[in-house]
Amino acid sequence: MNRAVFLDRDGVINRTHIRERKPYPPIGLSEIEILPGVAQALLALRKAGFLLIVVTNQPDVARGSTSREAVEEINNHLASCLAIDEIYTCFHDSKDACDCRKPMPGALLVAAKKHIIDLGESYMVGDRWRDIEAGQRAGCKTIFIDYGYNEKQPELFDYRVNSLLEASQIILGDKK
Repeated sequence: MNRAVFLDRDGVINRTHIRERKPYPPIGLSEIEILPGVAQALLALRKAGFLLIVVTNQPDVARGSTSREAVEEINNHLASCLAIDEIYTCFHDSKDACDCRKPMPGALLVAAKKHIIDLGESYMVGDRWRDIEAGQRAGCKTIFIDYGYNEKQPELFDYRVNSLLEASQIILGDKK
């Protein structure tokens, strides 16, 4: 079986826009800034044999404030310049009650089935409570990148870090 690191996109791989201590995604490719240490972290994880799968909520498409094409352009750019194996995007809003929108684990479960992933030996890395809860529901170890957002925080997680680079160092050193 394979091991994977599931990654949220905004705030984990690329910089978010912070307003009143709340994160907002980039609205287009011109606003994309890959966070420091991300390329290095992803390469180290890939070299260690992990599949790298992005699982991202993009509800602004359902809300009409950004286009699906803009989101896909960002995803394609990130996939072309970083060591990413696949990107799963949920374009729904919370009211749609789909199973692919985190905190539901649907996207992680679909990826696990497709890639024969051992979820108990895999990780979910995210900067919001929805990411962490999705990882827990899927049976993954969870790593919370804590930026101190002014919003609901995850109650439980396996590790708390300041960056994906720090998360990768924990993953690579985890002997559990």
